[in-house]
Amino acid sequence: MKILVLNGPNINMIGIREKGIYGTMNYDSIVEMIQKEAQKRNVEVDVRQSNHEGTLVDWIQEAYFKKMDGIIINPGAYTHTSIAILDALKAVAPIPAVEIHLSDILEREAFRHLSYPSLACIAQVKGKGPQGYLEAMDILIEYIKKAEN
Repeated sequence: MKILVLNGPNINMIGIREKGIYGTMNYDSIVEMIQKEAQKRNVEVDVRQSNHEGTLVDWIQEAYFKKMDGIIINPGAYTHTSIAILDALKAVAPIPAVEIHLSDILEREAFRHLSYPSLACIAQVKGKGPQGYLEAMDILIEYIKKAEN
């Protein structure tokens, strides 16, 4: 099973920025945790981060052609603005996607409550910090296994 893990703008600054909201675990440690836990689950992960919307769209489309089994996406601030990311997820809709947020976007400013990408996702995990990536992975694994049966 192959899962693409995408992180949007400023996620590379986790552990540095707004520690009260995002925690102190740095981005490299989060990537390492995801990779170790994926290996335990016999899942191949490709973890990427970009501050550029078009790059994220390109990677979502690439997932289709590389026959990825699932996508975990933390769109960062593009959550609230990017119809392009929503459309890209819809375009590869045979690939299930789970949206992840380190903080609970519903407990933050009102403008953060709207999530465009969630409209094309099978689930949304929010407010669980870095562990949310692992929950998202488990959701995808279970969903994919059920779809195969």
